[in-house]
Amino acid sequence: MNAVPATLGEALRASAKTFADCRFTVISDVRPWEGTLGELLAEAQALAVGLHARGVGPGDVIALQLPNWREGAVLQAAAALVGAASLPIVSTYGAREVGFILRDSGAKVLALPESWRARSADDLLGDPALGATPALENVVVVGDRAPRGASTWAEVLGDPVDYRSPDVDPDQLATMVYTSGTTADPKGVQHTHRSIMVELHAPNVLAGAGPGTSHLAVFPSGHVAGLIGLLRALLHGTPTVTMDVWNGERAIELADQYAVTATSGAPVHLAAFLDARDRGDADLSHLTEFLVGGASVPASLVERADAAGVVAYRAYGSTEHPTISSGGVGTPLQKRAFTDGLVVEGNEVRILDGDGLDVPPGVDGEIVTRGAEVFRGYRDSTLDAAAFTADGWYRTGDIGRLDADGYLTVTDRLKDIILRGGENISSKEVEDTLARHPRVGEVAAVGSPDDRFGERVAVFVVLREGTTLDLDEIDAHFREAGVARHKTPEVVKVVTDLPRTASGKVQKFALRSELTA
Repeated sequence: MNAVPATLGEALRASAKTFADCRFTVISDVRPWEGTLGELLAEAQALAVGLHARGVGPGDVIALQLPNWREGAVLQAAAALVGAASLPIVSTYGAREVGFILRDSGAKVLALPESWRARSADDLLGDPALGATPALENVVVVGDRAPRGASTWAEVLGDPVDYRSPDVDPDQLATMVYTSGTTADPKGVQHTHRSIMVELHAPNVLAGAGPGTSHLAVFPSGHVAGLIGLLRALLHGTPTVTMDVWNGERAIELADQYAVTATSGAPVHLAAFLDARDRGDADLSHLTEFLVGGASVPASLVERADAAGVVAYRAYGSTEHPTISSGGVGTPLQKRAFTDGLVVEGNEVRILDGDGLDVPPGVDGEIVTRGAEVFRGYRDSTLDAAAFTADGWYRTGDIGRLDADGYLTVTDRLKDIILRGGENISSKEVEDTLARHPRVGEVAAVGSPDDRFGERVAVFVVLREGTTLDLDEIDAHFREAGVARHKTPEVVKVVTDLPRTASGKVQKFALRSELTA
C-alpha cells in the first residue's frame, strides 16, 4: 500500500501525474465545462504562481464564494499548491454573512463571480452590510470585468512552468469551512492537512472511488460534503459530474447520461431520484450506491431505494468531524435503514449520560468523538471550550446510541427535543414514524409553544402530489404504529416545501418562528 501524502499540495501534485486523463464535468447554464484533471490542475498551478506573485503563501486564507464551477475547483487546488488554506463560502450567503466570515477568518483573498443569479460582484462589494474587511488584500472576479481594485481571473493567472512547491507542515491549516448554523453566526471550523488527509483516505471514502467509477456531486461549495466530494475527485482520480444548481430532473438525466455509479445527497435528493425512476423518466441501471445524509433520514426511504435496486446507506458526521460512522454497499439492509453505520476505522465514539458517564449499548446519550480527522478548533478559539470535554473528546451536540454490533444510530439533537409536560420527545422519532405514512413525502417535527404542557408536538408535512392528510388520520397512523400517545402530533401544517440550509438541513428555527408568528 502506498504511503498517504502528508499534505494536500503533495497529494494534488501526485494526482496530476497519475490521473491526468480523468474526466471532470461541470453542468451549468452559465459556465459549463468538460475536461480532465490534468487540465484542471495545470490551471491550478498557473493560478498558484499568480497568487504567490501577489504575496499569498503558507498561513494565508483564500476565500471563495463561487458555485460549483471549474474555477472553484481550480482555486481550491491552487490554495493547496501555494500552501494557503482554502475557505469555500456558501454561494447564497449575503453581504452580512460574507463580511462576518471574511473578518473572522482573516482572509487575504476573496474570489467572486462577476454575476450569479440576481447579484453581481459590484453589489456585494458595495453593500454596506459587508462591513470592514481589514485583512482582505486581493479580490478576484470570475468573468470578463472586475470592479475597481479587483482583478479578473485571467489577470491573476501566471505561467505554470514557474511553479515551485512550498514547504508546508502537515499540522498547518489546510482548509476552513463555516458551519451552516441554523440559528446564529456560523463558526469557522479549521482542518489541518493531517486531519483532512486522514478523512480523504478513510476506507469509506476510498470505497467506490477512482477510475472505473462515475460520481455525481450535488452538494454545494461551502459545505463540508461539497469539499470532501471535490477533493475525492481530485485526489483519487474519480470521474465526476458536478452541478452549479440543483435540479432534480437534470440530475436524473445526468445519472443516465454519464453512467453514474455513485452519488450522495440529502433525503430530498434521493427521493427525487426514486420518484423519477418510478415515473419511468430514468433508468438508473448503473447507480449502485447512494450515501444519504445531511438531514434526518427515514428508514422507509432507504427501504424504498433498496426495493428499487439502489443500495442507499446512511452516514453520520459534521463539519468538525466529517465522517464519524458510515454504512456501505456490503452493510445489511436492516443496518442501513435503521442505523448510521459502523464507526469508521480510526475514530472512537462514546455515549454519555447527563453526568458525563458512559452508558451501555442500546441506551441513548450524548455522542462524543475522537479521531485523527477531528478539526483542530474553531477560528474563534473562545468557542473551543464548549466544543470539547475536559479530556479532549469532541461534543457533537447529538444524541444517539451504539448497538451490540458497534453500529451508531443518531436519534436526536440535544437542542432538538420537544419537551411536553415534562416528557422528552425525540423529534426524529416523530418524523420517522410519520414518514412511513404512504401520503407523506417529507416531514419535520418541532415543539409548538403551549401554556399547559410547555410544548405540543407540531409537524410540518410535504405531501405526495394529489393527496391530503389531517390530524385524525395522523392520530390513527400513530396509534397503529404503537407510539406513545404523548408523541402523537397535535398541530399539523401542510406545506409545499421545508426551509433548508445549503446542505439540505431543515431550518427548524424558521418553523418554530412560523408557529409563534
